[in-house]
Amino acid sequence: MKKFFKKLYANKIWLFMVLPGVAWFLIFAYLPMFGTVIAFKDYRVDGNGFISSLMSSDWVGLENFKFLFRTDDAFIITRNTVLYNLVFIIVGLLLGVALAIVFNSLVNKRMAKVYQTGMLFPYFLSWVVVSYFLYSFLSEDSGLLNSLIVSFGGDPISWYSEPKYWPYILIFMNIWKGLGYGSIVYLAAIAGIDRNYYEAAMIDGAGKWQQIRHVTIPALTPLIIILTILNVGKIFNSDFGLFYQLPRNSGPLFPVTDVIDTYVYRGLTSLGDISMSAAAGLYQSIVGFILVMLTNYIVKRIDPEYALF
Repeated sequence: MKKFFKKLYANKIWLFMVLPGVAWFLIFAYLPMFGTVIAFKDYRVDGNGFISSLMSSDWVGLENFKFLFRTDDAFIITRNTVLYNLVFIIVGLLLGVALAIVFNSLVNKRMAKVYQTGMLFPYFLSWVVVSYFLYSFLSEDSGLLNSLIVSFGGDPISWYSEPKYWPYILIFMNIWKGLGYGSIVYLAAIAGIDRNYYEAAMIDGAGKWQQIRHVTIPALTPLIIILTILNVGKIFNSDFGLFYQLPRNSGPLFPVTDVIDTYVYRGLTSLGDISMSAAAGLYQSIVGFILVMLTNYIVKRIDPEYALF
């Protein structure tokens, strides 16, 4: 025990450095976990505070989970959530790696920074702002796209009433907004690759594409696997702003834009059912944890060096 405290004292500077991060996790990640009991109760506010309301609410077990998945929309929102996130993971990975390689290959590094800044800028825009930009293109009366269609003799399209276009719109907007940020990690990893490997490859007669294939991609593989495992863990969580703000909560688009997060939000605002919202959040967290563990186990069986833990 004395050795333990001696180690703490010897590393006090480093411990103080991580203290803000530890405090943040305790306050915003671990303490709220006690609130997951709401998912198993019929939570009712009694006016005497959160703890009193929680203690006086009736225990209903798994009834909130049953209500969540007994609805006719359960299959639709689960399908949309999983399929969209699968596309986001695959397309984001491929384009992020490709963009990082392109930036690293540019000879003019000053212009490369300009291009990188331009690609990164959309990430800092709120989905609310982006939704207004998108509306200026898709508005049925004065949108830019409909104006172009009419100028070529076509009929204007009611974009916010036609579900068939929105899977492509959502995928494009998600990639447009997040691609620049997603490529930064890969670009940093590429910058850390020992240049001797490229020099050895050039001595052996390898061209640019062969260097990318035999040096860059293998060096990025561990990072790609780790980030993919983490993204798989979030496959049941959706970007609320993307699926709620861009379609402008249009009812005709629900079959292709409604996901678990937006469905629960609408249920919370219309019914005020806090317990069902907590059940949905707990369900997403548990499934995400299982997927991370399962994916990491599969990777570990294939190659332990590439596993997350």
